[in-house]
Parts: sequence; structure tokens; C-alpha cells
Amino acid sequence: MRAEGVMEAAIRAFRHNYEALCRDETGMIPEDSIRPAVGLPVYDGADDGSGADLLGQTVVIKLNGGLGTSMGLQKVKSLLEVRPGVNFLDLIVRQVASLRASSGQKVRLLLMDSFSSSEDTLDYLSKYEDQGFSDPNDVELMQNQVPKIDEATLAPVEWPENPSQEWCPPGHGDLYPALVGSGWLDSLLAAGVKYAFVSNSDNLGAVLEPGLLGYFAASGAPFLMEVTRRTPADRKGGHLAVRGDDGRLLLREVAQCPESDLDAFQDIDKHPYFNTNSIWLRLDLLKARLEEGGGLLPLPMIRNRKTVDPRDKKSTPVIQLEVAMGAAIECFEGAQAIEVSRARFAPVKTTADLFSLRSDAYSVSEDGRVELVPERHGKPPVVKLDDSYKLVDGLDALGVPSLAACDEVSVEGPVSFTAEVILKGKVVIKAAGPGRQAVPAGVLENAELTL
Repeated sequence: MRAEGVMEAAIRAFRHNYEALCRDETGMIPEDSIRPAVGLPVYDGADDGSGADLLGQTVVIKLNGGLGTSMGLQKVKSLLEVRPGVNFLDLIVRQVASLRASSGQKVRLLLMDSFSSSEDTLDYLSKYEDQGFSDPNDVELMQNQVPKIDEATLAPVEWPENPSQEWCPPGHGDLYPALVGSGWLDSLLAAGVKYAFVSNSDNLGAVLEPGLLGYFAASGAPFLMEVTRRTPADRKGGHLAVRGDDGRLLLREVAQCPESDLDAFQDIDKHPYFNTNSIWLRLDLLKARLEEGGGLLPLPMIRNRKTVDPRDKKSTPVIQLEVAMGAAIECFEGAQAIEVSRARFAPVKTTADLFSLRSDAYSVSEDGRVELVPERHGKPPVVKLDDSYKLVDGLDALGVPSLAACDEVSVEGPVSFTAEVILKGKVVIKAAGPGRQAVPAGVLENAELTL
């Protein structure tokens, strides 16, 4: 790691996890060691004005290290278009620029890039040079890389045919060593920045809200996690819980759940809160906690078993040691969580998500906000696309109908929509004929159409 120039803070974090692996710690959190988190405070969207004066003391950090490989992209995912000529990065810049304009304060933006996403991101941001969003010294926080571990020997795996495959990102929990090792934590504090709002760049609902900033500041908490109510679609997502022995909040991911406890893990009534991966940090208290721990936050280690070449299931089995950013909730005395509207959790993980987002079920404002239109009453349409639309290229050929009044749409086979196609209620569309079939313009309501 030193030979590759990895920062010492990241090496300390990796050493902590590697030693846990060598001790054969599983990182598992059994059901009998926790109890459900219930009765959390709810953010209702009200703004008492207390956060407005704090915007100049705040940095927005977006986790931007991912490539859209699962959707067929070979570039940074945040370059995906939401509207023609408008991508995730454009919306992020709009959000921060709007806050600066409305408050007259310098709200800072940091993009946590990876070695894979940095070049694409900075090239694109050059268009915003005149607004101060293009200089990497002002906007970029680099993610670290760690060795993949040979499962058989626990040595760093060797893969001479593609040495880059010997390395992996350490998960978004790398935020903390990256802030320290890069010098960004000290420089932000020196500039009077006290608060950080952190979220995924593909979660277009995660916008810095002055009302939430004011709530966080008034709480005095070192750490605040935004959670929302779990739905059946979130059964496998990390949930909030309370540790039995000391009463601290913790985050349990599915990889940390023993197989015998999976039914309880997936019980959304028992464990009702889902981690949105949006958090608020007090940077001065983060620095104090790191100093207390010798420069380390002891985040729970997650074993992620893969093959060294993820596209070759016969290649060497490896263990990727990862940590989750939200898991830091258990590292801080007085850490809190708050329930937020589902509108603040609108991630784009699949082409079905993108299909819905590109439709009129969502509005995109000039200040970069992406919101469900009022007539949807906070409930996004359910979209089911067959595997031929798994990649963005296939989605582009599909086109976008009106989904503002659609509860559920299922598409099978090669079809194409125009904006003149209006779907309402529950609609199933199947293509049976040769070639791509055009859906006729007009209204389809609670119907099944075979073309």
C-alpha cells in the first residue's frame, strides 16, 4: 500500500480490518445481540430558519466513485442524463450554486472520487470553471484503494495478467480516513467549516436542506443518520438497530447477518428503518473522535467474497475488506438518527430507476431538485423491465412515456414509447411481433397490451 502511495490513515484502517480477519472475526451481528430501533424523531420538512446562517459553515460531500458498469457504462455513473443535456453532476452543481445564491454564503462542494471516476468527473466539471466548481484542489476528495485478499492464503492476491484487479475500493466508510489523510478535514476546520452533509451522487433526492442543518446543529450530536421507512423493496438493505449491551444505535448490513437470522433481518415491521446513506457530521467532533482513537474510527469490518476478476467466476477467490460509512453511528457517543420522507431517497441503481426518473412522474427544477410530481403523493411508479433493458443502451431505445398517473408498468420484449403514450394505473406491455414494436399514442389504463 505504501508503494502505491496509499495514505497512512487508510493503511491504519486497513490494518484494523485485516487483523480482525486474521483473528477470524466474522463481523456478524446476530439478532439476539440487538433490539429494534423504534420511535425516532421525524423531519416534517419544516424550516425554522435556524440553518440559513450556517450554510457558510457547511460542506456538501457527494460519494462519486462509482462507475455505472452494472448498467453498461464505462464512465462515471453521475454522467447519466436525467433530462436531455442534464446529468447527475449538473444537478449537484445546480443545488450548491442555488444555495450559494440564495444565502450569499460559500456552501462548499466536495466530490469523493475514485481512481476510476476522477478523470471523467473533472473533465466534465471544466464547464463550470467560471462558477468555481472545476479545480480539483477545491472540489475533489480522492477515495483510497486496498488490496484484495487471497481467500486461501490471506496474502495480497496476485493477478499478473491485470494487476489493477489486485486492488479494490474499501467501501464508502473510507470517507473518514480519506478526509484525514488528504488534509481536507484540517483545511475545512481551519476555514470555519463545522458541518458536513454526505450522500451518494446517485441519490437525487438527497439535497442539503437548511431545516435539517438547523435541526442537526441544535441537537449537538456528532453524527446524524437519515433513515426512512422500509418497504418490501428494501428487505435486503441495511437497517438501523440498537445494540443490546450499551444501547447505542448501529447499522446492520445483510452481509453482517447470520443466515439463521435472515428472516428477522428482512422483517420490515420488526426493523422498520432503512439507512438512506445520507449522514450529517460535526467535523470538529469527528476530529476529536479520531484523535481519541489514534487516527482511526473502529468501523465494523465487512467480508465481501468475490473473485479477483469479477467477470471470471473461475479466477482466484478473494476477500474484499469493506466498511460502511453509516456504521460510524456506533462509534460516536450521542449519535442520532432521524426519519425523513421517502422523497429524500431517490437512488438510481437500475435502468428501471432511470426510466422512471426520466418520465413526467418526476419534476426537475432549475435549482437542481428532483421531486415526484404532487399528484403521485410521494409514491414512485413501480417499473418492471425485462433483461433486454438492463443496460442504458437498451433503455435509450425504449423511449419515455407519461408515467405521472401510472402505478405499475411491466415491459417485455422490444418496444418503443413516445411522450404521447400515457400510462395509467397498472399496465403490462408485451412485444410478440418481429422487430421493435411501437406503442400507439394515446391512453393505456389498467390494460395489458400485446404488440
